[in-house]
Amino acid sequence: MKYDYLVVGAGLYGAVFAHEAKQKGKRVLVIDKRPHIAGNVYSQKVEGIHVHQYGAHIFHTNNRKVWQYITKFAEFNRFTNSPVANYKGELYSLPFNMYTFNKMWGVTTPEEAAQKIEEQRREVVGEPKNLEEQAISLVGRDIYEKLIKGYTEKQWGRDCKELPAFIIKRLPVRLTFDNNYFNALYQGIPIGGYTKMVEHMLDGIEVRLNEDYLDKKDEYDTIAEKIVYTGAIDAYFDYRLGNLEYRSVRFENEILDIPNYQGNAAVNYTDRETPWTRIIEHKWFEFGKDDNGNDLPKTVISREYSSEWKPGDEPYYPVNDEKNGALYKAYKELANRESNVIFGGRLGEYKYYDMDAVIAAALDMCEKELS
Repeated sequence: MKYDYLVVGAGLYGAVFAHEAKQKGKRVLVIDKRPHIAGNVYSQKVEGIHVHQYGAHIFHTNNRKVWQYITKFAEFNRFTNSPVANYKGELYSLPFNMYTFNKMWGVTTPEEAAQKIEEQRREVVGEPKNLEEQAISLVGRDIYEKLIKGYTEKQWGRDCKELPAFIIKRLPVRLTFDNNYFNALYQGIPIGGYTKMVEHMLDGIEVRLNEDYLDKKDEYDTIAEKIVYTGAIDAYFDYRLGNLEYRSVRFENEILDIPNYQGNAAVNYTDRETPWTRIIEHKWFEFGKDDNGNDLPKTVISREYSSEWKPGDEPYYPVNDEKNGALYKAYKELANRESNVIFGGRLGEYKYYDMDAVIAAALDMCEKELS
């Protein structure tokens, strides 16, 4: 055996595991079927701007261990996520806070806002039966209609009455003027981009790109003692129990010959009629400056369109319903019988993971596996 570990996938989970294994003196090979490292956090420089090629990635965590770990590989800026919602040309602050309530109802005090929400919540009696009732029971009819309904239906491709209540068990409601979307102690974007950060994690480790593990499984299985697999779990088992479902996202990128398109990194379009869910203006993740601190004359925007996943598309969000949960459980039982394969990450565990949770899960696995 040439390697101790073959890591399939050069995203965050794979990069953390590979780095830690190398630190322990293990022989590691990382492969990825894409032509680049960094998985979905991959960023590419366009017109001096680090463009998030697979959608906006804003690092945020309350986990000190994870923050101390990831900042070994990159310095982070102080970007704070403060998205804006555009409902038919009306602009609202997200998360729902006093700016939102003032715009929505003209209220100026937390007491007035709380009273308005309380009045509207009474519409739902008993346990909410679907996402619509859950949302109204949390924030009332007005906010639901303007800021949740259209966006959610575009995101999931289903009517809110058909979606399970648990998708939005909680919605951040703040009776303050705090526009910081994430209630996280640590937050920011790696200076120099995510790709550079992952390059540092994989420093000194053999990486092969454009390599599809499942196409050459027999060959690859003979060169390593153990496999760390971060691809789709159903694909690993050749879909023998059926396909797990995902939502996918399509991006339309545009370079504009102006310095400022929307004045914010993220603007969500919350009406049903606008076909895209949001527009990202990438330069504002780094305050409109290039790596040398100069103002950038152009801008790059990405319109995001949510779509039903089909084979060949990039899977983004697992469809968290009972049917898919039961199917994943059956695949997990098959996975447990693979004694020399570790399944990890968003696709390997069929789980929507924030970046900090992926890193935490990979570090936990490293402790079990490498100690």
